Amino acid sequence: MDTVGGAEVVALTLAKELNADLYSTVADQEKIKRMGFDIEVKTIGWIPKNAPFRQQLTSLRFRFLNLSSQYDFFIIAGDWALSGVVRNKPNLWYVHSPTREIWDLYEYMRNDVLSEHRFSKIKTLLFDMWVYYNRYLSRKYIKHAGKLVCSSENVQARIATYFDRKSVIINPPADNSKFHYEKNGDFWLSVNRLSYQKRVELQIETFKKLPNEKLIIVGPYEDNSHIDEYREQLEKILPDNVSIVSSASHDELINLYANCRGFITTAKDEDFGITPLEAMASGKPVIAPNEGGYKETIINGVTGVLMDDIDSEKLIEVIKRVGKNPERYKDNCLAHAQKFDTAVFVDRIRNEIEK
Repeated sequence: MDTVGGAEVVALTLAKELNADLYSTVADQEKIKRMGFDIEVKTIGWIPKNAPFRQQLTSLRFRFLNLSSQYDFFIIAGDWALSGVVRNKPNLWYVHSPTREIWDLYEYMRNDVLSEHRFSKIKTLLFDMWVYYNRYLSRKYIKHAGKLVCSSENVQARIATYFDRKSVIINPPADNSKFHYEKNGDFWLSVNRLSYQKRVELQIETFKKLPNEKLIIVGPYEDNSHIDEYREQLEKILPDNVSIVSSASHDELINLYANCRGFITTAKDEDFGITPLEAMASGKPVIAPNEGGYKETIINGVTGVLMDDIDSEKLIEVIKRVGKNPERYKDNCLAHAQKFDTAVFVDRIRNEIEK
């Protein structure tokens, strides 16, 4: 909880709406407050900042966390917190996704990301060993999980493929009461964690070729060497018409949504994607790849545009087309976002807990 993205917002929303205690390894209380949550996270211990030690110690700390005598029910929210199901029962695992770097993004991380690094052969071998070990642990731990609730059809299919388990879909929420429309302004907006699978470089390359358009990227990032390297790569190719905001308060973010021309996201096979819902709750059209969870939230041609085989040239064409009349998407976006409101999410979670 030292970086607040979509998954962290879901956990904070659950804690707030269910009046539940929230446990994590490390937590940045200032960032949590800036995102509009007055919740004191109970920390279970320090973890290092760099992968893979960060993930491994996180899993280890949750594996030996035992709160079974203090609570009646547990929601495990997070991939590396899965080990917490062993000692904390009865439980429900809210699955944003089975850990992506060891499952669906394994080939991408191994062949596309690691191949660009020095000593890539050694790193690839170590990566393979790490992946196979954690796949073994994941399959072992999930036997202790009670009900599985997941964020999307996309994630539901991954769970069935990798764990041979059934799950219930409850989409993550957007708090529609906090978002609003003001105008379709003179800039485009992108809100995503700065990580390789979000493909932020594609957004930057596109706007390099659109010097008369502006892009603001709100991009929180984890403080580790792997992500620092990616962030530095992005900053080296940043043109004058693109700016990266590493930290924005909830009020600042709402204002950006309310006044942007439209919203752009480029994540690879996104689990679900809360930010497009926040954009639609602000009356703004969304441009996204026609893959992953985006297919479940964006209605092509109605609340935005879904793009097949996305690249910078195709993205340029769609930005120009949508940018001519973004106001025409407003009413459809506002209406569609209501289906994913926080109240709907919490009612469905409560129902699963009662079951």
